[in-house]
Amino acid sequence: MTTPTHAEQYERAALLLRILELEPIEQNLYRGGNENRGGFRLFGGQVLAQGLRAACNTVEGRNPHSLRAYFMRAGDAERPVLYEVERIRDGSSFSTRRVLAIQQGQAIFSMDVSFQVSEGGFDHAHLMPNVPPPEECEDDISVVQALPERPPGLSPMAGRPRPFEMRSVFPLGSPAWELNRFWNPVWIRFLGAAPPAESTLAHCLLAYASDMGLVSTATLPHNTTLARDQYQMASLDHALWIHRPVPLDDWLLFHKRTSTASGSRGLSHAEFFSRQGELIASVTQEGLMRVSPRKTAPR
Repeated sequence: MTTPTHAEQYERAALLLRILELEPIEQNLYRGGNENRGGFRLFGGQVLAQGLRAACNTVEGRNPHSLRAYFMRAGDAERPVLYEVERIRDGSSFSTRRVLAIQQGQAIFSMDVSFQVSEGGFDHAHLMPNVPPPEECEDDISVVQALPERPPGLSPMAGRPRPFEMRSVFPLGSPAWELNRFWNPVWIRFLGAAPPAESTLAHCLLAYASDMGLVSTATLPHNTTLARDQYQMASLDHALWIHRPVPLDDWLLFHKRTSTASGSRGLSHAEFFSRQGELIASVTQEGLMRVSPRKTAPR
């Protein structure tokens, strides 16, 4: 495996910005291209971000503060996605939109989004975990490239270029990583031109990032016993609450953890914190993690 160049990583970020510029087909209907991450399945974060972008295109003067999504079918990375928006309600303070993502005439994803006008009010948040700053953490791609052999539970995406640079507080294979099997704090930084923190584009990029490695967080307690080809993994549902403006011009701490797994499903949670310790957003996701007979690894 060759190490991705800086140019490749920045191009990934530029491509993500391009595919978030959806093509209007008619009123409330948009078409989005794909980022082609490798493989045949769409990344759930792309569908979240594009679906949110479609919803934002139908609302003026209000930003999204929460969304709840369901992944119903695997998306085909070789085909564009249609996003159909239903305008459920526009009230004096809140708006509600429902989004359906469609490929080949079938729904692959649905999402409800709530928007709110900017308001003041009570303000509190719990503290950011005490972790080393990003400058003291190594880039995840460099860590993967330096491994003498690929661990059995490692995602196929590990080591490939992404729109966000990721620096794990507990590097893969380190003693700290071995000891911390239930939580996984990662510093992330967008590698493209950062939009204003209060813009809808910043919210869409955060939605994309909120799915990065979240479903696999529920497998952390089991990585010593299961190889990656021994289980099927996919996002089932996803909830995101955005509490404050999204400062993508600096590092964010993506604090991921898992609380439980049973019935072939795992539950993961996360918070995004600014470098200054502000709680930006909260995430919860349930994912499929079905153990299957060992298959021959693809070559």
